[in-house]
Amino acid sequence: MLEYISSDRKTYDERYEEAISRIPLYTKDWTDFNPADPGVTILEVLTGYETLAQERIDRVPFEVRENLLKMMGFKIKKGRPARLLLSAKGVESPVTIQPNHRFVIGDLVFETNRKIDLNGASMTGVFSKTGRGFRRCRTLLDNETRVPDSIFGKHPKEGNALYLVADKLPEPNDELILYVELNVSVDRNPLTEKMKNPFADVAFEVLTEKGFVQCKVRDFTSAFLTSGEIRIRMPEEAAVWSNGSKENDEDNNTEKSDIPPMDGYVIRAILKEANYDVAPRVTAIHSFLFEVWQKFSLSESNTYQRVSDIALKTSIVGEAYIDVYCKEEKGSSYRKYTYTPAFFEQGRYFTQEMWDDGFYHINFNKELTGYGPEKVKNCVKVVCYTEEVMRKYSIGRVLGYDNQYIDLPFNHLVSEGFSVIARREDKDGGYIYDFVRPEFEQEGALTYHLLENDGRILIEDAGDFIGAELFLAGIAVTRGKDGNIRAGNELLSTKALSNTPIHFYNPGPGTGGAERERLEDVRRRFLADMEKPYTAVTEKDFEQLVKTTPGLIIHKARAYMDEEKNMVRIAVKPGNDEEFPKLTDYYKKIIMEYLDSRRLLTTRVELISPVYTRVNVTGTVYVRLNYDDCENQIIKCIKEKIDYINTNKNFGDRLSFDDCFHAIEMLDCVRNVYDLSILPHSLAHVKLVEADIIPEDNCLLYPGDIKIEIVTYDR
Repeated sequence: MLEYISSDRKTYDERYEEAISRIPLYTKDWTDFNPADPGVTILEVLTGYETLAQERIDRVPFEVRENLLKMMGFKIKKGRPARLLLSAKGVESPVTIQPNHRFVIGDLVFETNRKIDLNGASMTGVFSKTGRGFRRCRTLLDNETRVPDSIFGKHPKEGNALYLVADKLPEPNDELILYVELNVSVDRNPLTEKMKNPFADVAFEVLTEKGFVQCKVRDFTSAFLTSGEIRIRMPEEAAVWSNGSKENDEDNNTEKSDIPPMDGYVIRAILKEANYDVAPRVTAIHSFLFEVWQKFSLSESNTYQRVSDIALKTSIVGEAYIDVYCKEEKGSSYRKYTYTPAFFEQGRYFTQEMWDDGFYHINFNKELTGYGPEKVKNCVKVVCYTEEVMRKYSIGRVLGYDNQYIDLPFNHLVSEGFSVIARREDKDGGYIYDFVRPEFEQEGALTYHLLENDGRILIEDAGDFIGAELFLAGIAVTRGKDGNIRAGNELLSTKALSNTPIHFYNPGPGTGGAERERLEDVRRRFLADMEKPYTAVTEKDFEQLVKTTPGLIIHKARAYMDEEKNMVRIAVKPGNDEEFPKLTDYYKKIIMEYLDSRRLLTTRVELISPVYTRVNVTGTVYVRLNYDDCENQIIKCIKEKIDYINTNKNFGDRLSFDDCFHAIEMLDCVRNVYDLSILPHSLAHVKLVEADIIPEDNCLLYPGDIKIEIVTYDR
């Protein structure tokens, strides 16, 4: 049923005629197709059953198919706004960026989710320390230069370290966000979720009065395997200023101190384990970044804790319509308060005024009015609407039947921050209000799903809210995957943040932007997963599993049966930058750990390293007049045919003499091939069958000496 797509709605008569017409394809003995024939009667019954079954399948509702996929572990993925890291240049004095502050590039809008404080901090130096002392990495802070730097040395060892020197650091327990660009020229398999880097372990430390203190870190580079962000949580101990330049000579490569030769605050990334298959080569390090999200807020729902006076700054100030809701006792629903220019009488009132600091100041006076927020958790909600939303913010009533859909006035919505206000009558004839987020489940709660793309909500359980009126609260729209912009753009702030211009750019690409999946997309994921090998049975299964071992760089794999030893042998070529890569013991350990849980219990497996055989070519080729560079074209053609290391040719593939001969003949510059010899340098791992070379199952060929005599053909 999951694979079924109702695209062929044939009638009973069409199915019956098709079945009758196919009988001669299966038997010559059945010649009576009249209705009186018992076989035809059975065929009629089966055709009728098939037609009825299809009609029933066609009527299977969306929810049933969705739940079937959920039973298999495949849920519809929600839509998400793209996320971007921004760097600020030109901050001369402290600047505060409020929540929902907007940055634009073209017609895309990005917003902050929380308050950001910029203090003009910057990274002033980067140093690498190997066994030879400190070396300054001058290019890593240059946004224009992209020169790869082996930060832990060409052969990283435990204890090698990278030092970052800054003129300021965040306060204790605050977070510093870095973005590291790596020069990655290898096709590494992605690490599985929450999987640790199998090759290295890096500890990040901050210099304090107690020495270097380790920090909590979320490292999305997997210990410098890939480009990505690093989020460093400052320790509880305050960082101290280092006078490194007074103690060390910057050009002294034999310095043994742990303090780099530069004044400033110091962060150290030190290798605790070092078994890299490819040494990290970093091209840039960007620091003091902050997050923005690709969305456009049409209304904002702000929550305040245990307060009676509020300072509100909104991105839609100037056109904002403000509604205020308060809890008057712990655990209660909210009550709506009304604006008044001054407190004159009893009632649920608030005052607001715009101060020169750009904030709305909202006040309550329980002594004069008799009502006010109780100082409890989430005691006040302030919703700011644009005029467009204010005209459309009433979206309907909860009717109480199963799977009620309610259309919203906007589509392509952001699920994070979205909420509706449910208004109900209390026992005294007044109104109480509840703010309800999508997917919220609790006894008596209003449970609904947000269909972001379509701009609808699906009420799964009305709970105690039958008859409630629904209104929009927080709502924002997004462009989904369009927000995954490339790195290196300058974004403009929609409002001036200081007297001097500040330049904002994104050092890394936007990530995470996606539209809500359709059920058909989930079905495709399910079918693709069904075809993915999880247990190794055939040779192809073994090869696919080895080539996709998480975290490794595997270029080629060839599985074959060793009949003498009754085991599966797998030749594996790593994809590192060595000329003739070998399969290391560490690679073997990781691959075998991955295969052990996927092989059949009685299957024995052995991993073997590649062997390489050089192939020499000699010959005479006649070329045409008026063609330049003929010799290089011919040699290039030959190398492509006999190079098994850098091409897609696999272990054991036959090298056909005829293929090479005809490939040379097909070149435009070639008149004819007069003589050609293709021979292996050694027969240790290959055999000759006529003029062809057949390598062993763990052997790869590569070009050796190529000597081609070029003769120009002259009529």
